[in-house]
Amino acid sequence: MRVVSHTCSNTEIVCALGCGEMLVGVDDDSDYPPDVVRALPQLGRDLNLELAAVQALKPDLVLTSRTLPGHDAIVRALEAAGLNTLVCEPLRLADVYSDITRIAAALGVPARGAALVAEMRAAMPQAKSRKPPPRVLVEWWPKPVIAPTHDSWVTDLIELAGGINPFADRPGKSTPLTDAEIFATSPDAIVMSWCGVPLAKYRSELVRRRSGWDALAAVRDNRIHAVTEAYLGRPGPRLVEGYRALRRIIEAL
Repeated sequence: MRVVSHTCSNTEIVCALGCGEMLVGVDDDSDYPPDVVRALPQLGRDLNLELAAVQALKPDLVLTSRTLPGHDAIVRALEAAGLNTLVCEPLRLADVYSDITRIAAALGVPARGAALVAEMRAAMPQAKSRKPPPRVLVEWWPKPVIAPTHDSWVTDLIELAGGINPFADRPGKSTPLTDAEIFATSPDAIVMSWCGVPLAKYRSELVRRRSGWDALAAVRDNRIHAVTEAYLGRPGPRLVEGYRALRRIIEAL
């Protein structure tokens, strides 16, 4: 089977299923696992997939997603071109498991999908509850601060790791926040996981410099942490690494 993968998470799922040899092309943002993706044609950035380049590869299946604004247009273009597509639109962690199962079935390896989901579940046990659970603010973006809300696998990961997302009750995938809204929740820890920003550029001083933020205990006590967006922002197998990072942060509080 010839497979084109659009979005990092789909690429990582295919490889974790042991089907990397089926890939004939990926988007430019797919960077893991490097030994697989570096040898493949790159077909444009996530939100600028080159349709003609995809068609030229004559794929039997295109794996795509609706995880970001702008993905809808790509999905429509792929479908209009008559390409066989499997579209993922995960919100909560259960949806990620469902997508892994669907992709495994489409690739003809359903048992591997079930095994991968079981492995992920076993690697992310529910941490012992604390009362009250620590409040963990994850930042998708620094200015304005954008945080995950109810419909986010990150909300599930925080809860499994023993904490709580202070904005878990807000509808939707994410929301921009005012300083006043953040101050009102008084997070116990702040996690930088800035989308599209290299980990080396996650600097805690950028959080500490924000006007008035020195009033937050998390800032005063230097409980500002960096967790690469590759571990929290990609709905695939490496969410396990994001869970582990969150658990270490929460257990240290």
